[in-house]
Amino acid sequence: MQWVQSEEGFLPRKKKIQAGRERWLNQFDWSIDPQTSKEIISLLSFALALVYILGVFGGAGRVGEQVIMLANTLFGIGSFLVPIAFIGIGLGFWRAREIHIKGPALIGFVLLFVFVPALFFSNGGSIGVAVSTFFSNLLGTLAAFLALAALMLACALLSTNISLKQFKVWLFGEQKEEETQEDAQVTKVSVFQNVRNKLASRQAAAPTNSVAVATHSPTPIARSIDGNWLFPPLDLLPLSSVKATPGNITKNVETIQKTLKDFGVNVAMGDVHIGPTVTQYTFKPSEGVKLTTITARANDLALALAAHPIRIEAPIPGKAAVGVEVPNKTAAIVTLREILESESYRGIRSNLKIALGRDVAGVAFSADLKKMPHLLIAGATGSGKSVAINSIIMALLYQNSPADLRIILIDPKRVEFTMYNGIPHLLTGVVTEVDKTINTLRWAVAEMERRYKVFASSHKRNVDEYNAEPSEGHMPYLVVIIDELADLMAQAANEAEAAIVRLAQMARATGIHLIVATQRPSVDVITGLIKANIPTRVAFAVASQVDSRTIIDQAGADKLLGNGDMLYLSSELGKPKRVQGVLIGEKEIKAVTDFLKKQATAHYEDTIQEYHPAGSGRQSADGVVDDDLYNDAKEVVVAAGKGSASLLQRRLRVGYARAARLLDLLEQEGIIGPPEGSKPRDVLMTPDMLSSHNPLTPVSGGMQAPSYFQPFNNTNNADAPSLRDTVASETPDDASEGTYVYNTDKGKVDEVPVEGDDDL
Repeated sequence: MQWVQSEEGFLPRKKKIQAGRERWLNQFDWSIDPQTSKEIISLLSFALALVYILGVFGGAGRVGEQVIMLANTLFGIGSFLVPIAFIGIGLGFWRAREIHIKGPALIGFVLLFVFVPALFFSNGGSIGVAVSTFFSNLLGTLAAFLALAALMLACALLSTNISLKQFKVWLFGEQKEEETQEDAQVTKVSVFQNVRNKLASRQAAAPTNSVAVATHSPTPIARSIDGNWLFPPLDLLPLSSVKATPGNITKNVETIQKTLKDFGVNVAMGDVHIGPTVTQYTFKPSEGVKLTTITARANDLALALAAHPIRIEAPIPGKAAVGVEVPNKTAAIVTLREILESESYRGIRSNLKIALGRDVAGVAFSADLKKMPHLLIAGATGSGKSVAINSIIMALLYQNSPADLRIILIDPKRVEFTMYNGIPHLLTGVVTEVDKTINTLRWAVAEMERRYKVFASSHKRNVDEYNAEPSEGHMPYLVVIIDELADLMAQAANEAEAAIVRLAQMARATGIHLIVATQRPSVDVITGLIKANIPTRVAFAVASQVDSRTIIDQAGADKLLGNGDMLYLSSELGKPKRVQGVLIGEKEIKAVTDFLKKQATAHYEDTIQEYHPAGSGRQSADGVVDDDLYNDAKEVVVAAGKGSASLLQRRLRVGYARAARLLDLLEQEGIIGPPEGSKPRDVLMTPDMLSSHNPLTPVSGGMQAPSYFQPFNNTNNADAPSLRDTVASETPDDASEGTYVYNTDKGKVDEVPVEGDDDL
């Protein structure tokens, strides 16, 4: 044997020649696009059907005559199935998205060529005669005919995967009747209908003209929830025609298997899932192979596949397999409309479900904000965070009227949420200033506490139980969305973190939910307290594994492709789930917001952005102090004849910061003098002067129920007075100081005590 040195070392001459031949063949790309393969098979099938038909009339030459003679010998009269079969194969491959032949369909197709000729008995060719003779001897002629007809029908259903009911509708045209029944069913149970028990009890007490949302209707259909509210039609959202192109799947399967084998890892290739952004190739490693050995070969697989970056999921949750996610040649565009129309979205029984996108298998993926109950979104600049937030807002607007949902938008960047200004769902205008953001978060905390007091007085546990009783009133859900947490943490970290953590810990039962986004996933922005209280997180593409671990506590986000490619992690999922987010543009957002603005005018709560909780030591413009210890502090310093922070700390048992603020208020009122170094401040009033002094009025008691707590009314009628105008016009002229609230049951203004929450 002659040995020859080559690039692989010393090899026998035959092996050298074989290796050279393989290198020469590998210089050419022999792969064919799957779409091209399907079209070639379709054209060949159509051509064979045409040649057979021409052969029947003698127009296909000798070859045609021989083919016709063979078909008649085998099938007899049943040979008419041959051209029909070729046409069916051509249409099937032409319309199919991918080449996927099901075993039952193939078996049914083959058996049709057995049982159809048998129905003609002696005229069914050699196959028909043999089969019909067997059944006739076994059952008799009539029973054999019935049995063969039943078997033929079963094979037809098996091969076409069409039920008898569908065939009847197609044959006799009864589709309109079924559509009418389906519409009636949609009227009873809407796709976007709230599933709270409150609606059922209200309808039982007083029938309303409720009409459900028809998802495919070009015109909006009304549904009555505390007033007539028209939900935006799905026709405002476009559909995408851009499909994913995965490349040569067969070649990639062979490359993955060969590359791993070169490193001593033998695998058995499994299913291939084509997603909108990546294609997942699954395989099962042989026994004794460590998963770390496979994940360590990510860069080698990326080099062999000429694709970067690739992500290895080992193992796939719920399967005994490993997945390699390879980027597609062309990514598909996922639209919001197709997710809203999907079965997975409709299957979630909630009015706070959000549309996220499609997973690696191309299946629509949605989530329920009630179960989260808060969401953290993070990723690098331009990775798709703002688009994801817009899609979440749009999904919420498609399900809820302003009576069911109110939204607070916080936008430190000032440009992301401007298009939502003016929609009736907003509780206040888009918040852009940092100080107003802190006030808004403090208001949300106070609103949470107020709701808990209401629940305690009415013996309810959560907002769903409260809304289930019509006599209790209606409490809408509240969603607070912060687009950029990093800017907020840079200027007011302590206040922002305290409010966010407080809401994340306790606000779930009250129907208040947080959605927080940031483009700087660092530990000083996404702190440990925030992560611990917001377990549901979405990670978009980031620059490093450190950022990925900061968001989802593991690597993976650094392997994402951007443009909406995300990893979704929740307490229900053991591992992050890869999802391609939906794409929604400003044109679609403007169309939906304009539709909502035409129905009702936004009524903002102006006090939210200027809210200061009790204990902050601030004085409003009308001379009201919102510290309930102000009068006690005044009596302490006048009785002691001196004023100092340490005195107030000891007597009132407060901290230094609050004591210092109380001193500033007392100085502003003229009760004590200015500071004189380390000496106590002089008291400028005696006890007799204090009794005749007109003090600032401190705010005490609980927070009054906001006006949005009242039922929402459609304001299409411009002449109809608003709730605030009605209160102002019906307040008695001789009314004394106090709080007046419009009683919707009595139709007049009632006075309620300032102190306490029992009358809310």
